[in-house]
Amino acid sequence: MRLPVPIEIGPLTPAAQDAVRALADDAARHDGVAPLSEQPLLRLGVDDASTTHVVVRSTGGGTVGYLQVDRSGDVASAEMVVHPQARRGGIGSLLLRTAQRDARLPDRSGAPGQRGKPLRVWAHGDLGPAQEFAAARDLHAVRELLFLARPLGEADDLPEPDLPSGHALRPFRPGQDDDAWVALNAAAFAGHPEQGRLTVADLHDRIAEPWFDPAGFLLLEGPDGALVGSVWTKVATGQPETPGGEVDGEIYAVGTAPDARGRGLGTALTAAGLAHLARAGCDRAVLYVDGDNTAARRTYDRLGFTTAAVDVQYAPA
Repeated sequence: MRLPVPIEIGPLTPAAQDAVRALADDAARHDGVAPLSEQPLLRLGVDDASTTHVVVRSTGGGTVGYLQVDRSGDVASAEMVVHPQARRGGIGSLLLRTAQRDARLPDRSGAPGQRGKPLRVWAHGDLGPAQEFAAARDLHAVRELLFLARPLGEADDLPEPDLPSGHALRPFRPGQDDDAWVALNAAAFAGHPEQGRLTVADLHDRIAEPWFDPAGFLLLEGPDGALVGSVWTKVATGQPETPGGEVDGEIYAVGTAPDARGRGLGTALTAAGLAHLARAGCDRAVLYVDGDNTAARRTYDRLGFTTAAVDVQYAPA
C-alpha cells in the first residue's frame, strides 16, 4: 500500500472523533480485542498541553491510522491503531516515530517537566503481530496489565461481604460525593500511573457515560462516617457481544484508604461488587490488575478470578 501523507496533528473535530471510533471498532472486530482503552476514547475531544492527537488518512480521505500521546504523567503513554486493511504499509512505524518525537517535546506552555519523557506504547491483548512489531524495533515489555475473569452465578452463591463492625456500604451520590471520592481514590492509588491521577473532571466524564449506574458504585464508610473504601462496577452497554451471548460486568475500581488497609476491606468490597453484578444479570465478572500487584492478585485468586488476557506496555530496552 502507498503510505498516506501528510499526517494530521492537532485537535479532532466531532466528525474526526467519530471516524476514530469507527476505526477502533473495525480493528476490534478483526483482532478480537479493542485497540484503544477507555481513557483515550474519552479524551478524543480533549485539546490540552499534554495530549497529542495524530490521524493518518488514506488517499480517499478515510481514517486508517490514529495515535494519542498522553504526556501528563511521569512517562509519555501512547496508544495507536491501524486499520486492518492498511497494515504492513508503514503506518504503524510512522505513528511510532511520531510518538517518539512527541514524547521529547515540551508542552505548549514550555514547562520543563514535559520535556524528554520516556515513551511507553500499549499493545492491548499483546497479539502476535504487536509482539513482532515491537521486537523489530527493539521494544521490550515493561508492564503487564492482566485481564481477569470469573463466572457469576446467583448472588446467593457468591461470598458475603465481611465488613468490620461499624462499617457500612452505600451508593455513590453524584454531585455530593465527587470531591471526597476523588480524594480517596488519589490516596488509594497514589503512584499508580493512571488511576491515581483521576480528576473530578475525569469522574464527570464517566458519570456522563451511558453505562454509569450509581447503584453499582458503592462507598464504604467507617464508624466515624469517613470514606475508607469504594468499589465501582461497570456493565458496558451494547452487550451481549461475547461468545455464547454472555454479559460481562466489570469490577471497575476497588480502593481503600491507606490507613484502613490490612482489615480485609479489599476482599469485602470486591465481594460486594460481585454480588451487585450478579443481581444486575451479568454472567461473568472481569477486571484489570497490574501484573506486579501481588497483594491484589492474591485477593482476586481467592475470589476465583483467572487470567483471560494480557495488555502490555512496550518501551526501549
